[in-house]
Amino acid sequence: MITHSTDLTHAIRKSFAHVDSCPFQGPRIFFENAGGALTLNAVVDTSATYAAIPDNQGRDNPASAALTDVITQAKAKMAVFFNAPEGKFFVGESGTELTFRLIRTAVMGSSDTGAVIGSSVEHPASRSAAMHWAEVAGKPYISVPHDDKTGQVTPEAYAALMTPNVTVATILHTSPVTGIANDVAGIARAIRQIAPDAFIIVDGIQHASHGRIDIASYDIDGYVVSPYKVFSRHGYGVAWASDRLTALPIETLRNGPEGNWEMGTRDTGAYATFTDVVTYFDWLGGEVSDQTDPRARIEAAGAAIHEHEKALTDAMLFGVDNLPGLAELSGVTILGGAENPDREGLVCFALDHVPASDIVDQLNAQGIRTHIRRADHYSGNILRPLGLEAAVRVSLCHYNTLEEVRSLLAAMKDISG
Repeated sequence: MITHSTDLTHAIRKSFAHVDSCPFQGPRIFFENAGGALTLNAVVDTSATYAAIPDNQGRDNPASAALTDVITQAKAKMAVFFNAPEGKFFVGESGTELTFRLIRTAVMGSSDTGAVIGSSVEHPASRSAAMHWAEVAGKPYISVPHDDKTGQVTPEAYAALMTPNVTVATILHTSPVTGIANDVAGIARAIRQIAPDAFIIVDGIQHASHGRIDIASYDIDGYVVSPYKVFSRHGYGVAWASDRLTALPIETLRNGPEGNWEMGTRDTGAYATFTDVVTYFDWLGGEVSDQTDPRARIEAAGAAIHEHEKALTDAMLFGVDNLPGLAELSGVTILGGAENPDREGLVCFALDHVPASDIVDQLNAQGIRTHIRRADHYSGNILRPLGLEAAVRVSLCHYNTLEEVRSLLAAMKDISG
């Protein structure tokens, strides 16, 4: 729907700051969305508005009451966006910090005996946290191997290593290296069939910008996103915790409100800017459907985003007009495989005759922003099994266009020789 509407594409792109130019580089195509998506203009304005307000929540004055209302309204918006009618939403330092905190709470607050399970496909935000706190708690860590060819981990892989004494499990929704999504609901079912009381924490950081989050359908206990990767700004993360996770001994101020995850005075602007994100999805859903219910419009937006991004990644992989796709280049490796139906707006590739660093540099010189993923502590778990030292990540969002993909493919035709 987005792909075939020039007017809608224009309206979408007009909603974002620096959509086609960098304040430092000048004109450029932004294919580095997995490193941080573009920011909504509304978020920029809202940030400035709340940064100027000196008042805090919890005081007996009109400004304080207004700020409290903004936070309350934002949490209600979050509940709709994530489809989480129960549980608590709160903000923290970052998505990684919140992931560590939820996992720490689950590991340290659950049974003294038991095990922690996670997969080799996970980002360090969840994997490092799970391994660290399992070690501190004296619990074994079970590592579920992912499929190197697809870049995914399956419910069957989890089921094969599950034991009844698993108390905490972690799941990656979408990989920031391969761009391939995992079946969160299916993995959660596989976990609960064997350890029904396990606490399940999901890293949704890479998935969020592509829409289609549905916590109520997952049967999980925690979900975390980084707003700067879903059209908001840096400086905070958003977490959802189930009521049963909140009932554990959480870190909070003594004699303070029960079940309060927030420590210290929060930035009201963080909550307000996430409201801007939800409002944008709501607006987009109204543009691509006739739905009137906010949740239905958000679901419609997610479906349209997925359709548009699939059209762009298919063109990127298989070519458009007379331009060969990335999958058709000589000596290419496509992480996750070219024919992967679970791809979400990201193609990561390597050429056997041109170093990834050279590709990124040459694309950047032509005003096409991409990113190198190296076999380091962030991406080594994905790249090393494939025998790759580095790969080029091309990540897009629904505001990117087919014309931008054409520019990338034209450049790659020359670079690949």
